[in-house]
Amino acid sequence: MKLKNIALSALTIAIATGCATADQQPQHQWVQDKEYNLTILHTNDNHGNFWQNKYGERGMAARATLINDIRAEVKSEGGSVLLLSGGDINTGVPESDLQDAEPDFIGMSMIGYDAMTLGNHEFDNSLDVLAKQAGWANFPFISANIYKDGERMFDAYKIFNKDGIKIAVIGLTTEDTAEIGNPEFISELEFRDPKVEAKKLIAELKATENPDVIIAATHMGHYLNGDNGSNAPGDVQLARYLNEGDLDMIVGGHSQEPVCMEGAEYANFKPGQSCTPDVQNGTYIVQAHEWGKYVGRADYTFKNGEFTLASYNLIPVNLKKKVKNADGKKVRVFIQDEITQDPAVLATLKPFQEKGQDALNIKIGDANGLLQGDRDVVRNNQTNLGRLIATAHMQRAKADFGIMNSGGVRASIEAGDITYKDVLTVQPFGNIVTYVDMTGSEVMDYLNVVATKQKDSGAFAQFAGISMTVASGQISNVVIKGKAIDLAKSYRFTIPSFNAAGGDGYPKITEHAAFVNTGYVDAEVLKEYIEANSPLNVADFEPKNAMLYK
Repeated sequence: MKLKNIALSALTIAIATGCATADQQPQHQWVQDKEYNLTILHTNDNHGNFWQNKYGERGMAARATLINDIRAEVKSEGGSVLLLSGGDINTGVPESDLQDAEPDFIGMSMIGYDAMTLGNHEFDNSLDVLAKQAGWANFPFISANIYKDGERMFDAYKIFNKDGIKIAVIGLTTEDTAEIGNPEFISELEFRDPKVEAKKLIAELKATENPDVIIAATHMGHYLNGDNGSNAPGDVQLARYLNEGDLDMIVGGHSQEPVCMEGAEYANFKPGQSCTPDVQNGTYIVQAHEWGKYVGRADYTFKNGEFTLASYNLIPVNLKKKVKNADGKKVRVFIQDEITQDPAVLATLKPFQEKGQDALNIKIGDANGLLQGDRDVVRNNQTNLGRLIATAHMQRAKADFGIMNSGGVRASIEAGDITYKDVLTVQPFGNIVTYVDMTGSEVMDYLNVVATKQKDSGAFAQFAGISMTVASGQISNVVIKGKAIDLAKSYRFTIPSFNAAGGDGYPKITEHAAFVNTGYVDAEVLKEYIEANSPLNVADFEPKNAMLYK
């Protein structure tokens, strides 16, 4: 573990616990004409889901049972297992966020992960927190393309020996982290092109380690036919960039897809159905959706240097579906047989869950309808929740209008009672509300960058107190507080500290003479607004035709 220049004491622990694996640096010893069985298990984008949800779905205790059962099955048949994570352990569930994801890393350590690549959300907190997390983990963090002071910050790869088969697992992290990571914490880091780093590293591995199998654990995203839109290039581009046969498998994350293909398109995959991985340039690409909903299982055979996929499945972790019972009422039932929760993992994680619950299950208000924050909606449309958040920030700062990046809206809020947990689920990042005073002319320049951000990305902006037309990459018809913008007049607007510092590719305004960091945490501002204005009438926050996109 090479977390350089982070917290020294935490780093010492990380080195002691994260790198002392018994099966590093082996020499391959497989036997000619003998067939070996190797099972690759994988998860990704955990986002704080160490505990089962309110319906009894998911959770690391059930995941542990499932994985241990697979290990026992494979071992009884003479095979071996490798367990990998595609990253993003952090951010998304308040009980985890409040405790720096300690229960998640402890749970993963108990389950027995072999390695994890770094996701962009591993940089939501300070590097001191990341070093602390490395100390909680008894498995290595790997990434070949993150640099600090010109040197790799983490180990680029790990070598594993499974029944004499020498396996190299390399780690790669999306270069988008430079934009979507918190600029306050990553300003000294460099996220290099993972494709270039992978090609160079694979050549080095072949020359020095001569592995039998090379697997990339990535956090780059899967995009159909390499069409990544406004995102950095992902796993498809990676596989195509390399020489055919360079890479046997990509265990991915980031785009949070169940990568199950039907020809060149995504299959209409449902939990419990069969799943066919993508294949690009001779490389299998897999991803297990998100939140520990599934454990991906790839069963391979290895014979005389040939690594062949025999079967692949996404195994649901106690997922349920709605069915009608005898009375005609809809009830939730397990899609597959219930997986019992591992007693040791459950007992270890329960105090963390209880500690979080005590602080979170407090009613702070209510709403008469759904406040829409679902990822696929809020990143493509103005929504009532996006406007509510921007309004809360705007009012706290006594601003003329508010801007909120859609990537900072992480969930919807259902109709009815609203708890502190709901608010922290929506806004888990702990950003600070900031504002700046600009002339109308400066505002136009700023909006021509921010309001034209591509849809289906976290950079897509939500607005309150302002309307405009967006067409052909330009804005027009800007109206603030019911009046057309005056280019000579001064206006105040709010923006999350993440974006003020240049996150999501927004213009950096922290050095503007009229920039102010209020010190108010975004979730606390939203909480207080809901408390002061409940019951919320969701119709009051409907965007209607305020933003016209042509």
